[in-house]
Amino acid sequence: MATFFGEVLSVYSRAVEEDEYDDLEDENEEDAQIRREIEEKREVRVRWCPEVSKSVESSEQLQCSDLLIAVGPNAAGFISAYVLRPEDWTQVGWVSLWNERSRGSSRPDTAPQPGEPGCVIYRQDSCPSVLVCQSTCYIAEDQLFQWAEKVLGSMQRRSLSVTVLSDAPLTEYKTPDYLSGGDAPFLRALKTSTYASTLPCPLLEQPNIITGLPAAVLSHCQVQRIPAVLFQCFTDVIHPDSVTMETYKPILSCLGTSVKLETCPSVEMLQKLTRIHDAQSNLYT
Repeated sequence: MATFFGEVLSVYSRAVEEDEYDDLEDENEEDAQIRREIEEKREVRVRWCPEVSKSVESSEQLQCSDLLIAVGPNAAGFISAYVLRPEDWTQVGWVSLWNERSRGSSRPDTAPQPGEPGCVIYRQDSCPSVLVCQSTCYIAEDQLFQWAEKVLGSMQRRSLSVTVLSDAPLTEYKTPDYLSGGDAPFLRALKTSTYASTLPCPLLEQPNIITGLPAAVLSHCQVQRIPAVLFQCFTDVIHPDSVTMETYKPILSCLGTSVKLETCPSVEMLQKLTRIHDAQSNLYT
């Protein structure tokens, strides 16, 4: 209500008792408390090993020249089989988060166990400024911006270059031409305006779009003017597949000599990545 002098007064209807307004205020406070608890539980946190934590605390940000992010089973499988040799890479951190589909990542002080869905960060021993992040867990929509902001925000933007590998089902690819199973898998790229290197595959055609974590990372890099490129692999399989993994091999040319490729990964490694899914898809087992 406004007086003749323009002063705004808070009033309530005579038909409502003051006690009812007090109950509404208590309910609002309770709702706000519940929201705060949910937000805290769904917060994305970046955890580093003690050695890296000291480096981050001393300089506030981690020095990184190349960051390679793999999102999805085939992208992560490619990194495991062709890049992450145990003698050359060390696990230095992980991203802890919780949501309805990633309950196993709710232990903030414990890194994901081998085979458990999660976001694990590795550092190259011979070149500590090169990092790899494997993301195999589900990240909810309200956590995507947090993930990109906190992971990339913990690294120095100067001289940083980001490469993202991502899986996508063939059914999401839009084209006026008919696509058969023999046309897949194939790569398409999307880059920020500051990325200047030559691409080993065509750009993603309109009206195709990207979603999820790859879109959040690329959007963050575009706003912060960080050179970044996304390589999206469209495939007709939904589980790790050796043929689909090999599709990513040309992208390492964009990283120069900073990341070495294992040209002939062991058969045991490939079988380890694909065996469990093959068994589950067998009608007679």
